[in-house]
Amino acid sequence: MRQILAPLALLALAAAPCRADTITFARVWPQWHDSGSFESYHEYRTGKELVQDWIVMRTQPKSRSGLYFLTRVLNHGPALASATFTVRVIKPDSVETRVYSFPATVPAGSRLFEIGLTGTDWASSHVLPVAWEVELRSADGTLLAETSNFLWEKPGPQARGPGPDDRP
Repeated sequence: MRQILAPLALLALAAAPCRADTITFARVWPQWHDSGSFESYHEYRTGKELVQDWIVMRTQPKSRSGLYFLTRVLNHGPALASATFTVRVIKPDSVETRVYSFPATVPAGSRLFEIGLTGTDWASSHVLPVAWEVELRSADGTLLAETSNFLWEKPGPQARGPGPDDRP
């Protein structure tokens, strides 16, 4: 019996994905939301914001209007406590990278996180970021998932072509 169980246990361990593969971003979409888009009848009756299958995080919690990164997270493993979302953006009026961090618990399964740059952090619905990146890290700093728009990546030396020092 042990001769059968040992190979089965090793096979199960080999088939189990590692922690970094258990969390992925299915989609990240930057989108402006006015404060009115969060209002509901439930909130009118109870005074509490309606949150069901999504988690809303804001840079300025009292301001709801802002640029949100709608991030669908797929967690095929157990819930993950003490994780951190980091959003990096470059606005059209500056070359400075602005960095925002959001502590989060990532439940098992599929969950939508609405990560908002609100209030004075993103004051206009007419401004979209030039470049952006969203990443999720565990408590120990391990990168679990990341994505960015195509402008976030800088071309390497191969993409620029040969330079003056590359002549034969």
